[in-house]
Amino acid sequence: MVANTQAMPAPVVAPARKEAPMLSMERVTKRIEETTLVEDISLEVQRGEIFGFIGPSGSGKTSCIRLLTGVYAPTEGTVKVMGEDPGHSSRNVHERMGYMPQLFVLYPNMTVRENLSFVAGLYGMGLRERGKRIDELLHFVELWDARNRLAQNVSGGMQRRIELAASLLHNPPLLFADEPTAGIDPVLRGKFWVEFRRLRDEGRTLFVTTQYVGESEYCDRVGVIRKGRLIALDTPVNLRRTAIGGDVVDVESDEFTPEAVHGLAALPFVEEVRPLSRSRIRVHVKEAGAAIPLIVDYMSDANCNVSRVVEYRPNFDE
Repeated sequence: MVANTQAMPAPVVAPARKEAPMLSMERVTKRIEETTLVEDISLEVQRGEIFGFIGPSGSGKTSCIRLLTGVYAPTEGTVKVMGEDPGHSSRNVHERMGYMPQLFVLYPNMTVRENLSFVAGLYGMGLRERGKRIDELLHFVELWDARNRLAQNVSGGMQRRIELAASLLHNPPLLFADEPTAGIDPVLRGKFWVEFRRLRDEGRTLFVTTQYVGESEYCDRVGVIRKGRLIALDTPVNLRRTAIGGDVVDVESDEFTPEAVHGLAALPFVEEVRPLSRSRIRVHVKEAGAAIPLIVDYMSDANCNVSRVVEYRPNFDE
């Protein structure tokens, strides 16, 4: 019997398919008459992430949400939501969106609970289903005690909470929240972000605009918009690193000699050394993880007794 020595062909493995983004904007510009609202914006938002969109009032954040929800049609470029043009998408796509607008748009002459029940009915939720869900959300946004008050008689912060509850009634896989924490006290603001991250962990996608720069840290990726143009797009860590030109390390010792400080500043991985006191310096480096052991070794050679070395993370407001 003669063995067949011919090599068997290697099995053909299909390349892994990249999952389509939940949202995408490609070279999008929107003009109304002579006014340009957004210009040449390109971005993608992946499924199951919190995308923060940060910029001052009038920078184009709300205009982008209107483009993504199909309220605006782009003057130039392409917008896709769940693979479809939101301006001509199926009813199924719109039913899978939640939208919390910037301004109060519910009914002032209905009670808080009636407003939520009305919105639930628009989503086709049955009476039994909606009752349980409304109770859950009223407790979440801390409006249970105000459930029977007319919406016009609650504060602006409470109105924001009603709108957030309304946008979450139908458990949408995609949530647009336009400045959801505006006018909310810091404690409840933190609670909102805990809920947003829980929704993200369940696989939902959130597109959140804010003027609070510090809220960037709660997002998976952040876009920064100014005067209608996207000027930065990255993770919070990389945005911080870009803004300050690397990482920052604080070093403490009994006392730093001028010679030790000047020598440290001359090292190739050090961008800048800033004395904060006689016993503390702040060192700007390219990458903290690699730099910290080298700083410790250098200070030891320079006869400086280092008591503490820690990476300093400036907050986003700084």
